[in-house]
Amino acid sequence: MAGFENEVEWIELWPEGAPLAQGNDDEDRPAITPYLAAGGGPGAVIVCPGGGYGMRADHEGEPIARWLNSIGIHAFVLRYRVAPYQYPCALLDVQRAVRYVRHHAGEWGIDQRKIGVLGFSAGGHLTSTAGTHYDRGDAEAADPIERQSSRPDLLMLCYPVITMKQPYTHQGSQHNLLGAEPDPAKVELLSNELQVTADTPPTFLWHTSDDEAVDVENSLQFASALRKNGVPFDLHVYEKGRHGLGLAEEDPHVASWTAVCALWLARYQFAAASK
Repeated sequence: MAGFENEVEWIELWPEGAPLAQGNDDEDRPAITPYLAAGGGPGAVIVCPGGGYGMRADHEGEPIARWLNSIGIHAFVLRYRVAPYQYPCALLDVQRAVRYVRHHAGEWGIDQRKIGVLGFSAGGHLTSTAGTHYDRGDAEAADPIERQSSRPDLLMLCYPVITMKQPYTHQGSQHNLLGAEPDPAKVELLSNELQVTADTPPTFLWHTSDDEAVDVENSLQFASALRKNGVPFDLHVYEKGRHGLGLAEEDPHVASWTAVCALWLARYQFAAASK
C-alpha cells in the first residue's frame, strides 16, 4: 500500500480573505489540508466531512484522507465554512478548493482531469452541490485560480443529505444552510436531486437503509436522477448501520464500502497503475 506525505498543515484558499467572510479567525478562512500519497497516481480527492453544516466531524476528515493515500490517491481535507455562515459560503469554498487543486495539479503530479470530491452527510450535500452547481471558470479573471473550472470529475456521496425538501431533508442541515425560514426558491435550488443533468459527474453513493438521521431516500432520489439523465453511478445500500459511520470499522459489513469505492476509483484510473 502507498504511504502518505503531509507536506504542510493547511493551505488557505483565499489568503487575502474569503468572499463574504465575517471575521479573521480560522473558521472565517477556508483551507485545505493536503495528504499527498507517496508514489500516488494521477487522481486527487477533496474530502468534505459531515456535521450538519454546523461543524465538521474529525473522523470524516483525516482518516478518510489516509485511507485514500493507502490506495495511492492524493487527498485534500476541506475546512469549509459552517454556521453561522449560510449558503452560498460553503459552496464557494468547495468550488475554490476544486479550482485550487486543478490550478496547482502539475506541482503535485495530479491530472487536472482527475479531481474528485467525497463527502459525508451534510458534506455529502456539499459534494452533490459541487457536482450540480459549477462553472467552467472565468477566462477573464485576474486571479488565475478563478480561471479554472469548478466541476469535479467524480463524486463520492456517503450517507449524504441531498434534498432540502420535506419530508426527507435533514432538518438541522437545512436550518444551518438556509435559516429558520428558508426561501422556497433556495430550497428548490439546493435540492440537488432536481439539479442533475447529463453533465453531472459520475457518482459513487452508499447509505444504510435504516439510517435514522438522514433518510436513505436522499441517496435513492439522487441515483434515480442520475439514471434518468444517463450519468454513470454506483449505488450501495446496506441493510443496517447507524448514521455517521465514516470508515465503518466497527461494522465489517458496511466497512466494505471502502473496498468497493477503491475498485470504482480504479476504473477511473485515479490510483497509480499496478506493476
